[in-house]
Amino acid sequence: MFSKILIANRGEIACRVIKTARRMGIATVAVYSEADRDALHVRMADEAVAIGPAPASQSYLSVETIIAACRQTGAEAVHPGYGFLSERAAFVEALQAAGITFIGPNAAAIGAMGDKIESKKAAAAAGVRTVPGFLGVIESPAHAAEIADGIGYPVMIKASAGGGGKGMRIARSAAEVEEGFARAKSEAAASFGDDRVFIEKFIENPRHIEIQVLGDKHGTVIHLGERECSIQRRHQKVLEEAPSPLLDDATRAEMGAQAIALAQAVAYDSAGTVEFVAGQDRSFYFLEMNTRLQVEHPVTELVTGIDIVEEMIRIAAGERLRIAQSDMTLNGWAVEARIYAEDPARGFQPSTGRVLPFLPPEEGAVDGVTVRVDTGLVEGDTVSVYYDPMIAKLITHAPTRAEAIAAQADALDRFAIGGIRHNLAFLSQLMGLDRWRTGQLSTGLIAEEFGETIPEPAPAGALARTMVAILAANCHRLDVARRGRPGRLPVAGPQARVVVTGASAWRVTTTGTDLVTVTFEDGGALSVESDWWAPAPIWSGRVGGQAISLQITPSGAGWTLRHAGAVATLAVWAPRAWDLFPIMPQAVEDDADTVLRAPMPGLLTKLLVQKGDEVAESQPLAVIEAMKMETVLTCRKAGLVTEVYPKVGETLAVDAPILKVV
Repeated sequence: MFSKILIANRGEIACRVIKTARRMGIATVAVYSEADRDALHVRMADEAVAIGPAPASQSYLSVETIIAACRQTGAEAVHPGYGFLSERAAFVEALQAAGITFIGPNAAAIGAMGDKIESKKAAAAAGVRTVPGFLGVIESPAHAAEIADGIGYPVMIKASAGGGGKGMRIARSAAEVEEGFARAKSEAAASFGDDRVFIEKFIENPRHIEIQVLGDKHGTVIHLGERECSIQRRHQKVLEEAPSPLLDDATRAEMGAQAIALAQAVAYDSAGTVEFVAGQDRSFYFLEMNTRLQVEHPVTELVTGIDIVEEMIRIAAGERLRIAQSDMTLNGWAVEARIYAEDPARGFQPSTGRVLPFLPPEEGAVDGVTVRVDTGLVEGDTVSVYYDPMIAKLITHAPTRAEAIAAQADALDRFAIGGIRHNLAFLSQLMGLDRWRTGQLSTGLIAEEFGETIPEPAPAGALARTMVAILAANCHRLDVARRGRPGRLPVAGPQARVVVTGASAWRVTTTGTDLVTVTFEDGGALSVESDWWAPAPIWSGRVGGQAISLQITPSGAGWTLRHAGAVATLAVWAPRAWDLFPIMPQAVEDDADTVLRAPMPGLLTKLLVQKGDEVAESQPLAVIEAMKMETVLTCRKAGLVTEVYPKVGETLAVDAPILKVV
């Protein structure tokens, strides 16, 4: 067994590998870019080595620098995590030449499976069912459109070296193929250093199901069951679960057998994932094989009890698999939610900045329910523009799917993140969606149910009254706590208050001490009991006798409360002040429709117009690259470009002006 390994990655996956290595008694070496100098994985590791500037191409993707770090620290092996160099056969070969072990599959297997074009050829040769498509060299956008016409629409354009939704487009016409081909090639080159793409038939209303495999260096390959990863947005997974609510035992066995056959055909010798696209009738076709650890591996770990990272390390050290296929059982159900630094209300644009607070729910197992948080952040850290926007994974495990979903919904309500925009409220909305709860899934679910922009819904009905009662009770308890202080009037008897959100106002009366009763003027009352005091970001207590947790953060003169995906900003007023409010002058915001602004922090890679140009509505004006994704900004209305503010190559802050059209 190794005595010291280097983790050639960052963020949550680097921290995840360090935890297992530490438990195995293996020393760890972290590497870091200038942007990650104070990152959690650097603090967790036994040693840390700086490897270059913030851009990944100059640090985490530098093979020579990482090998030098191994030599400097005496690391005997490298775990690549996922992304970056994890699926580069040339990296494996360079490590071998330097006498360093790669904790992953052999270079030949990566070459055959890591390249999506070659993997489809290998799958077909192994007798695995594949999706119809074109695997040859695509010479131009026109050639791409010609190929798509022959396959039949819709088609999927995919980066050969891709993953994680990068360099991937769905096209339903020749025009969309030509545009998607250009964008996919550009994203592929930026993300993977390889601009090759291929085209295949897109299966309508599909599900995405994958099989986890383990192979050792002695010819044994097993599978650890499946994961359902159908809940995606723009081909980026959002929710994952194990097992799949679609599969029966027979389909699971058939899919697992095909995954094993493919792995054996390339002498696969590590953890890997064989991905399938499945129809609602349980028909399935091979998509690709990821020759690395998957982001969603924790759900498989929780239903099998197997530490996949540990198995990877043991396999790399030459050990035989300790598990036989006959030993494999799936226990209970696990659900994983990916928490991203992004703004669903602005089309999921990435968000950057200092994270304060950052308070995940408590990890552990209670009454048969397990909560796990994989993250590379702690409170006060900064989310950078240079890397992927995923900041944490929240995983819950319980005896049944319904219980795992309920545990996930509760844990999301007890997760507090501030300082950046995030998708916690959106994930909570997903937990309450009927299609998700009943397992009626497809990769188009988010687009079909929500669309591209997802505002945070306001609470309604009982939840709205609960939030009003909580804030009114908190204000009352604060007044009681101030009783007797110099200059303060004593709280005597019921207190009249007005709780306001937007244009709505609730008139209530509060009374009590530890247990506060909130009586609504329009009828009804709720008892509120809690030991919460500001500025704790999570409120927990009982309302009307029912336990509830929610996120609560200051917002101007009031507070923003979030629960089950609903968000309300509330303020408590004295009744007389609220009665006078309608006659107070109001600030009027300037009309900014003429200025194109950056919807996210990012790098301005292209300006498609210049000052003095006439532009049409919906015409592309500029391209911004952020967190390895390109976004094309279009014109809201026809007019004349009168100002261009930044230059190509500048890094823009969110809402930074780019140009003006009048």
